[in-house]
Amino acid sequence: MQHVIIGNGPAGVIAAETIRKHKPNDRIILIGDEHEPPYSRMAIPYLLHGNINEHGTHLRKKDDHFGALKIEQVIGRVKRLDSAARTVELDDGSTLTFDKLLLATGTVPARPPIPGIDSPGVYNCWTLADARKIMASAHQGTRVLQMGAGFIGCIILEALAVRGVQLTVVEMGDRMVPRMMGEGAGNMIRRWCESKGITVHTGARVDAITPVAGGNGALRVSLSNGTELEVDVIISATGVKPNIGFVKDSGISCAAGILVDPGMQTSIPGVYAAGDCAEAFDPATGKTVVSAIQPNAAEQARCAGLNMAGHPTMQRGVTQINVLDTLGLISTSFGQWDGVPGGERAELTDVGAYKYMRLEFDGDLLVGANTIGLTEHVGVLRGLIESKVRLGAWKDHLLADPFRLSEAYIACTQKQDAWQAAA
Repeated sequence: MQHVIIGNGPAGVIAAETIRKHKPNDRIILIGDEHEPPYSRMAIPYLLHGNINEHGTHLRKKDDHFGALKIEQVIGRVKRLDSAARTVELDDGSTLTFDKLLLATGTVPARPPIPGIDSPGVYNCWTLADARKIMASAHQGTRVLQMGAGFIGCIILEALAVRGVQLTVVEMGDRMVPRMMGEGAGNMIRRWCESKGITVHTGARVDAITPVAGGNGALRVSLSNGTELEVDVIISATGVKPNIGFVKDSGISCAAGILVDPGMQTSIPGVYAAGDCAEAFDPATGKTVVSAIQPNAAEQARCAGLNMAGHPTMQRGVTQINVLDTLGLISTSFGQWDGVPGGERAELTDVGAYKYMRLEFDGDLLVGANTIGLTEHVGVLRGLIESKVRLGAWKDHLLADPFRLSEAYIACTQKQDAWQAAA
């Protein structure tokens, strides 16, 4: 049996190791498109921060790890997938056949259509090669503009701030982290960043980038709010999208990502997808979602690997949780944090202490939440939301005082457990 895995990030590596554990004699080919050992993109900000070196980004620390497992590594970019012929074609013209295939290609940076985006000094922060360029350019006092203040953008801005740059952040949304946080939480994160000396423009976009004549590499940036800036480095962190262009015309069903069933199999038997390129059903929302967080990638890869190895396994669901550390301010987002039609909401704000909580209800179910500076509630929120615990009268208590979460959890889970035992 020949297994081909496209993508050598966390999902691809975990799937390859899972298959090898259960199929010691099958052939496993792991394809990556960079001339680097398999590494974690999520570790790049920590490399910029100086907490780790490049070796620290590598997913497996021993040089002979993949060789010892007889996992063959191929460097190349897949340009075509023929699901009928069971082949993948690489950009060098070579072809690999497969019996089982895993698509673990992750995401690619979105490219904003901005005049001057290709100017020298404009970087993504996505690969180790990008990180090397940024570290060579962004030093103490360097004028840096970052486009984007989403989840990944906030991780990057912290690494840049630690490097001592003069940082300006531009976010098109009306608040920071707009796809994870509501208005109250997103604006609190903005105030926190500004208190740390970062200039933040929300509700604005970069309209044009122009090299400054005789400016020793400086760039002039025009914002949609009329602001003109001169900077030395620009970081583009304007979001990502599933890397699925190569599956066009392959017969594999896609929406935003590659659609998979609970076993992570695509619409083509024997072809699986896992990680940030996969779109799986979320029972909490009743919809398919791409949940681009590493814990999901790891669980999906393990599930796919087991099925590829002939051990039927089902994925429990998609975890919709994000925990973000922005310059020491911890924020969280759970489930349907933006609420549901007809639902009720509880909100509590302590501006001076940088503490915030927002709870979203659908009937007597807690379906989503945002918090800032309240890490002690993380486990309770996850338990109530993912377990769909019926709150009953406790919903009204939480609407009046969201801080009674622990009491509600204990009371309602004990009642639910007793009911299930009786049933």
